[in-house]
Amino acid sequence: MIGLFLIFREDWKPVLTINSIIYGLQYLFLEPNPDDPLNKEAANVLTSNRQVFAQNVQKSMRGGYVSSTYFPRCIR
Repeated sequence: MIGLFLIFREDWKPVLTINSIIYGLQYLFLEPNPDDPLNKEAANVLTSNRQVFAQNVQKSMRGGYVSSTYFPRCIR
């Protein structure tokens, strides 16, 4: 399953189906990979304390600061 992330990097091919792209996105949200992070600080929190990571995700989705980064509200 880790290979699914590759469809968004070097293995992208325009012949990929919308199903494979949506499945890949869903997998990224459900199983974040701290070994290949886009955000190293978030990956460190994920590996050290999953509960704090989950709280940070909720806080960022509701709008506000996580560490020194501001996130606009995207859920109610």
